[in-house]
Amino acid sequence: MKKKILSVLLAGAMVSSLVACGVSTGEETTGTGDASSETTETAASGDAIVLLNGKPEIDEQLQALAAAYTAESGQAVEIQTVGGSNSATASDTLKKDYQAGTMPDIFVAEANQFANWEGMLADMSGEAWTENTDLEYVNEDGTVGFPYMVEAWGIGYNADILEAAGVDPSTLTSPAGYKAAFETLESKKDELGLTAVVDYGANATELGWSTGTHMFGQYLDAGLSAGADSEWFDLLQDGGKIDADRMTQFAEFIDLIQQHCDETIATTGNYDQETALFAQGKAAFITQGSWFGANLTGSDDYSGFKCGIAPFAFADGIDTICGGATSYWAVYADGNVDAAKAFLQWCSEETAQKAFVNECGFVSPFNTVSDIPSDPFAEAVNTYKSNGKLSPMHTFEKKDGLQNDTSVVFEDFAKGNLDVAGFVEKISTVCEAYYAQ
Repeated sequence: MKKKILSVLLAGAMVSSLVACGVSTGEETTGTGDASSETTETAASGDAIVLLNGKPEIDEQLQALAAAYTAESGQAVEIQTVGGSNSATASDTLKKDYQAGTMPDIFVAEANQFANWEGMLADMSGEAWTENTDLEYVNEDGTVGFPYMVEAWGIGYNADILEAAGVDPSTLTSPAGYKAAFETLESKKDELGLTAVVDYGANATELGWSTGTHMFGQYLDAGLSAGADSEWFDLLQDGGKIDADRMTQFAEFIDLIQQHCDETIATTGNYDQETALFAQGKAAFITQGSWFGANLTGSDDYSGFKCGIAPFAFADGIDTICGGATSYWAVYADGNVDAAKAFLQWCSEETAQKAFVNECGFVSPFNTVSDIPSDPFAEAVNTYKSNGKLSPMHTFEKKDGLQNDTSVVFEDFAKGNLDVAGFVEKISTVCEAYYAQ
């Protein structure tokens, strides 16, 4: 089994990249609870437990958290941070550590990466924290993924604009509800100072991760309850099959969005151009997720308007948003398992959770945590979570690389090269061909 893992790592398959969640620093930092860490080798020092973090934007906060845990428990924790958008850095780090026998005790993993570590992860079933969340990652080996944050996506909106236009967000649970809202806003564009009703980008080169992963994920999961529901994901995994009726509804909804977006941004725009339009208050909706909040508050264009997230309701009655943990912390079975489990238990409790929420800006995956970060989308995400209205996110478990092909179909649709029927036919062909490889 270990031979299998090594071959996967040598092929560079272990990816630790979240495009929406950080920018690569191009370096690796470590420290035993010291916020002023320096670049060092990856081997653990002394009896410290080592955590490989893939989100460089929270390195400083994790260093401080490790220091607090050491002060309280006497157990040293070494945080090693690699660039979140540099997949080679994370893959090379884990490959080197595995070959050298210096694997971290805890490391970051995305859902479709757990299979690469089959039989090599500690089972955390029965840990106290598992009773306080529904978002742990479970597979044949047991509970192997500790959730440390929640992200979500549907369709973001400027609540102030909707209120000024007389649009009630609670009506956005059907295509008809969206059509009425879009038409109302379209008729008041000049009055409201809008360039476009919807901020949408489908440039496959620049925003393929958005359409090919997140938006395609709405087809897979929108409207489903969390947990066992996986009907359309299971169909996709069975040779790349799609449900033509559901995909047609999905395509019709995308077509509705395209009728009310800025054509230039939709076909050739990049992430900065797309998000700037919304930040400037020149679009009422945006097809990005909760991660966009940090970009929004950091923008000089943002005036502090209220935000919300509405369901991606391409069928009647969809009142959920896709959400959950987009990456997890796994415990290496040949490492210091007991100490690693104790640290993760502490991370699920009050002191650490306040830091995750207030310092890292994360919505907590734990049910008893009431703190909400100041992020403009956080309250909406937390409300959906509290009400049991988070649909699963199987898009992170589909065959890796599919998004590179499906995103081109979205771009062709936005450019007018495909109609609804053509979109459905093309995306079906692309999925079946990719799974046949």
